[in-house]
Amino acid sequence: MSNFVPASRVSRIKVSPSTAASARARELKAAGRDIVDLTVGEPDFDTPENIKAAAHAAIDRGETKYTPVNGTPALRKAIISDYQRRLGLSYRDSEICVGGGAKQILFLALMASVENDAEVIIPAPYWVSYPDMVIANEGKPIIVECPQDKGFKLTPEALEAAITPKTQWLILNTPSNPTGAAYTRAELEALGKVLLRHPHVFVLSDDIYDQVWFEDEPTTTLVAAIPALKDRVLLTNGVSKSYAMTGWRIGYAAGPEPLIAAINKLQSQMSSCPSSVSQAAAAYALTAEQTFVTNSVKVYKDRRDYACARLNAIPGLSCLAPAGAFYLFPNCAGVIGRRTPEGKVIESDLDFVLYLLDGVGVAALQGAAYGLSPYFRLSIATSMDMIKAGCDRIEAAVAALE
Repeated sequence: MSNFVPASRVSRIKVSPSTAASARARELKAAGRDIVDLTVGEPDFDTPENIKAAAHAAIDRGETKYTPVNGTPALRKAIISDYQRRLGLSYRDSEICVGGGAKQILFLALMASVENDAEVIIPAPYWVSYPDMVIANEGKPIIVECPQDKGFKLTPEALEAAITPKTQWLILNTPSNPTGAAYTRAELEALGKVLLRHPHVFVLSDDIYDQVWFEDEPTTTLVAAIPALKDRVLLTNGVSKSYAMTGWRIGYAAGPEPLIAAINKLQSQMSSCPSSVSQAAAAYALTAEQTFVTNSVKVYKDRRDYACARLNAIPGLSCLAPAGAFYLFPNCAGVIGRRTPEGKVIESDLDFVLYLLDGVGVAALQGAAYGLSPYFRLSIATSMDMIKAGCDRIEAAVAALE
């Protein structure tokens, strides 16, 4: 047996709960169980044909070699144009980086900046990877609970109270995974006023879902709301969610030139560059007509409306309608303390999602994994038939509780 012992940075972190839940659902399906999997944050649509054709054309042109560390000139130009077109933001080429997914960019940004227990403010509910990314890079996550009565959003007062001389970053995810909550321009302006009083605090703005947007008010971001913060904000995004390109692994960011240079330096030693073919496809996706994005958002909105109505009709459950993304974060406080048909007491949201999985074959994720209980996360990035089946089973499972 090997005597290998992982480095302490590995033992400090845990496996992503969402990855583990998806793997468990796949295992049960492979074993013959009838599982409605509502865990996966991945569009069920195929990558659009015109984007796939652009990748084939890049291969035919011989674009299969190493690219610059910070991405191909064509992709960087497309990113700059996209920020200008959608958000009215101007960035220079030296303020853009490209990586193997937005997740890699987020990790590299923290690796490039965090050490010696520097504090990173993380509003909860949060995406499951944020705290572990901070811990892996020798930082200290400062979790700030954002309750349902505040729309699951960070308030200026809570932000002010969380900032200390050791605060280095605020992570702001809008629209949010897991809640779909999103900040209005007025709310971003209010947070920005707090940040202007604390010039040592930078902002990691995770905007990966900003095009999966259901509201009439146009989507925006902190830099657009408070331009004076531009040199302290890293805007991260990618093509995975909006263009159904999760497996292509292209993320990108725009931000302060020194930070971008540090991220690029790390990537030069880590992966050299992202896939050349994927970059060609991403550049095309960002610059081509956007019908796929518009049409897919309409589908997600229909799924959101249906699922929210179904869940809110189940006694013991309630669900706020998300402003964006493709997740629901229902409150299950009304089932805590009840008994399953087998006599087990539901004592937590983890107990509830395990009951859903074992009892009716619905795979979901417990709110505790996202830093706030008693809730559970459902993905609506799947077919309406699957969503209907999931809601039917959840309704039956709750009705069976004593």
